Amino acid sequence: MRHFQVVTQFFVFLYCKCLWRGLKFVVRKFTGRCELQRICYNNKHGARRTLKIESSLRYSKNELLQSALSVHPDKVEKTIDDIMALKKINPDTNPQLGISLQASLLQIVGYRNLVAEVEKLRREPYDCENSEHEDMLMKLWKELRPDTPLSGRISKQWCEIGFQGSDPKTDFRGMGLLGLHNLLYFAEHDKATALQMLHDSLQPKHK
Repeated sequence: MRHFQVVTQFFVFLYCKCLWRGLKFVVRKFTGRCELQRICYNNKHGARRTLKIESSLRYSKNELLQSALSVHPDKVEKTIDDIMALKKINPDTNPQLGISLQASLLQIVGYRNLVAEVEKLRREPYDCENSEHEDMLMKLWKELRPDTPLSGRISKQWCEIGFQGSDPKTDFRGMGLLGLHNLLYFAEHDKATALQMLHDSLQPKHK
């Protein structure tokens, strides 16, 4: 039964893929516009248009279009020129298209780079021998317990701000340095809320 489902899903996927490509070909012949043109002309600037452009580039058979998703931000303008040339689109008669594509591609490249940086930070383990890591941790304590001196680097006092044991570095095994960055940012930029949440977490719960 499972094999039958797998085979069925494969043929459905194949059918939909071929049908979609055939449909795109017919629409292009009928409208005289490629998919990227239709997306830009039929959708206002914003997330919806950017997501559609990203999907179109990702599933394209053309390597230039696929690679456009991972270009350096400085290369976006040239990439747009290359795409326009590939699609045989005259920039003089379609000036807004280049602007729209560039705006969306900058968004795509920007958030993809951001995701990569965040993942890199998440994979970086907390290192107690790294002075920058230790300074951030001490700063977190001072933000959340400004009037309470810390007795030592290894101390049960860390439990007062939500850590599970006497050495807070063990709590960063899942999220790495990203967890510490997030906690410190929260404590620094929304201190009132952070202190209130900490206060509430330390209070006994009553039904």
